[in-house]
Amino acid sequence: MKKTLMAGLLAAALVPAALAAGLTVNGVDIPQARIDMIIKQVEAQGQQITPATRQAIVDQLVTAELLRQEAVKKGMDKSADYQAELQNMQTMALAQRYIADYQRANPVTDAQLKAEYDKLKAQIPVQKKLHVAHILVATEAEANAVLDSLKKGKPFADLARAKSTDPESKAKGGDLGWFDPVRGGFAPEFAQAASHLAKGQITAKPVKTQFGWHIIKLEDVRTEPPPAFDALKPQLAQRMMGQRIDKLVGELRAKAKVSQ
Repeated sequence: MKKTLMAGLLAAALVPAALAAGLTVNGVDIPQARIDMIIKQVEAQGQQITPATRQAIVDQLVTAELLRQEAVKKGMDKSADYQAELQNMQTMALAQRYIADYQRANPVTDAQLKAEYDKLKAQIPVQKKLHVAHILVATEAEANAVLDSLKKGKPFADLARAKSTDPESKAKGGDLGWFDPVRGGFAPEFAQAASHLAKGQITAKPVKTQFGWHIIKLEDVRTEPPPAFDALKPQLAQRMMGQRIDKLVGELRAKAKVSQ
């Protein structure tokens, strides 16, 4: 506790005096509340606030104020474009504040998130992953010759090393690892053929894809459980809050009188 307090006091001592008391630039005040707001915005972006960061914020505010004063001297603040831009910025800022206030007043509870997760979980189909190996050759005749060798008892891995034209998998006995037949990046013809095999089974006929002719072996099958609640919780919270805001906006628009 003492170490934390001391660190806080040291940090406060390092804050520039101008920042601690707000700023005045050519007689124009920049209140502390405005400085604090920028600090919060920087912190929200994940940046650590150090004395150097604080001083950089002060420098940027001073520069912006000096430029603003010069623009006013030229009458730029009277232009229709500027007034329209200012109105748009004020409108968006207030709209964002209203949404933020609504979110604080209407948080999505853990119970609501869990109920939504359970509903989605029941709709998620069981995901099947396949562990496959293959032997890739250039022609159907070569593929049929490989099948004949397999029927005579030649080991699949040995044939893959000897015959396959796939340089990455042949060194591993044709092993391609695990893939999702629905979402995986394999050719559709390949994925479909592999999906119809039983564990340990080899395709009875060669399978043609854009890469050539394949003899496919299904090494293993496993099912993937749906994502855990904690993994989906942030996405669910964002989606549910988005739905609430959409509903809120829809209700406001339904009551509004808009003319063009």
